[in-house]
Amino acid sequence: MDPKWAADNLQTIRTLMERSAVYRRALAPVMIFIGVIGLAGSVAGWRGGFESPRAFVFYWFAIAAGVLIGSFLLIRLQALRDNEPFWSPPTRRMAQAITPPLIAGFVSGLVVVLANRLAPDPANWPVGQMSAAQQTHLLPIVWGILYGCALYSAGFFMPRGMKVFGFAIVLISLLALAPGPQNPATASIPAGHALMGFIFGICHLAYGAYLYLTEKGKNAA
Repeated sequence: MDPKWAADNLQTIRTLMERSAVYRRALAPVMIFIGVIGLAGSVAGWRGGFESPRAFVFYWFAIAAGVLIGSFLLIRLQALRDNEPFWSPPTRRMAQAITPPLIAGFVSGLVVVLANRLAPDPANWPVGQMSAAQQTHLLPIVWGILYGCALYSAGFFMPRGMKVFGFAIVLISLLALAPGPQNPATASIPAGHALMGFIFGICHLAYGAYLYLTEKGKNAA
């Protein structure tokens, strides 16, 4: 075993243990921010007439970009306030862990856009055989599963609750498959926005509130 590699990993583990409380405190406002944007985006998307798969994808891509920028600024401000390094070795490892599922989610959205815009015969595409409502019902499920996997991977470098939360997001997304995305009776444009609001809005608000309340309880004790 390379002594330098072992020393680096030991230092990373020690740093993670020392900063567990810091990560927990930093996560609460980020989760609440994501939840508020996700819930507001769901309502606005449902009322705003984003009723084609292409509009649905680009609308939620824009919201995701805003969430990423806002979360980055929140974490950066907290790091500056607490005099903590922002791009530390644990943060780099966490970023590496969550990147593949997030890229997969981005590509899955682009596939739907290309299938609806560039294919000469959409019936030749698997998604082309679905209605617009069925596609916008399936996309949030795929995104939720991949996003939950990203959170679960991040949980290996953060407090245990993040792994539990990521696993819960995967389960919730899988449960949304129960009625079947191919069933016209259960697939609709509003249902797609509602599912996004539940996964990325309500679930994040609940987890952020849990982090905030438990952290306040620990500080009071």
